Amino acid sequence: MICALASSVCFGAASVLQAMGARAATPGTGGGVDVTLMWRALRQWRYLVGLGLDGMGFVLQIVALRTLPIYAVGAALAASLAVTAVISSRVLRVRLRRIEWAAVAVVCLGLGMLALASGKEGHRDGSEWMRWALLAISFGVLLLGVVGGRLPEKPRALVLGLGAGFGFGVVEIAVRLIDGIDFADPVWYALLVGGGSAFLLLTSALQRGSVTTATAGAVLGETVGPAIVGVVWLGDRTREGLGWLAILGFAVAVAGSLVLARFGEPPEVDPTGKPVAAGTA
Repeated sequence: MICALASSVCFGAASVLQAMGARAATPGTGGGVDVTLMWRALRQWRYLVGLGLDGMGFVLQIVALRTLPIYAVGAALAASLAVTAVISSRVLRVRLRRIEWAAVAVVCLGLGMLALASGKEGHRDGSEWMRWALLAISFGVLLLGVVGGRLPEKPRALVLGLGAGFGFGVVEIAVRLIDGIDFADPVWYALLVGGGSAFLLLTSALQRGSVTTATAGAVLGETVGPAIVGVVWLGDRTREGLGWLAILGFAVAVAGSLVLARFGEPPEVDPTGKPVAAGTA
C-alpha cells in the first residue's frame, strides 16, 4: 500500500507538469488526435520532468499491483488528483474551495477504508482469451482516439479521457498477467500499445479540450473496469467480512477524486512560461 500511495504522489505531481508542457507545445492543425503532439511536448522541460516522475510512479505501481488487489491500487492511483490539488494550493497558490478540501479528506478516508479491508491479490493467471482480449482492447483504444478526436469539443474531451483511462486500465491488468519475459505472450504487446495509446489520448485531451472532463473520464476508465476484472476473473478478495468496507472505500475514494478532476488543468503561465498565481482555477 505504501508503494501504491507513493506512486500516486509521483503521478499527481507529474500531471501538473505534463499538462503545462502539453499546453506550451506548439498547437497542431486539424481536430483529430495529434500524433506528433508527443514529440513537440517532449521539447518542453516540464513535460520531460513529468515523464520522469511517471516512470518512478510506474515502477512503484508494478510493485503494488503484484502484491495488492487491483481495486486497491486503482483507487490509490485515482487519488493522485488529491495530490495534484494540494500541490497546486501550496506551490501555485491555487485557492481550494471548501468542497475541494473536503474531497481531499474524503479521498484519504476512502483509502484508509481500503487499506483496512483489502486482502491479498488473487492468484489466477487469467485464461488465454483474456490475454488476447487485452491486446484487442489496446488497439481499440487507438481506434477510439481516432473517432473521438473528430468529435466536437465537449464530447471529445470525455471520449479521449475515457479512452486514456481504458488504456491505463489495460496496463494495470497486463502487469498482473505477466509471468516472466515471454515476447510470444500477447500481454506484453497489450501493455505497450495500451500504455502508449493512453499517453497519446490523454496528452491530446489536455491540450484540446476540457481537462476537467478528460481527467474525470480517465479516472473512471482506469478504476472501475480493472477492479471488476480483478475481482471476477483474477480472484482478488477482501479480508473476511470486510467486503462491504472495501466497496464503500473504493466508491468514496473515486467519488472524491472526481470532485477534484479540475486539477488536471494546468495553471496559467505568463509570456516567460512561469506559472501565474491565481485566486481561483
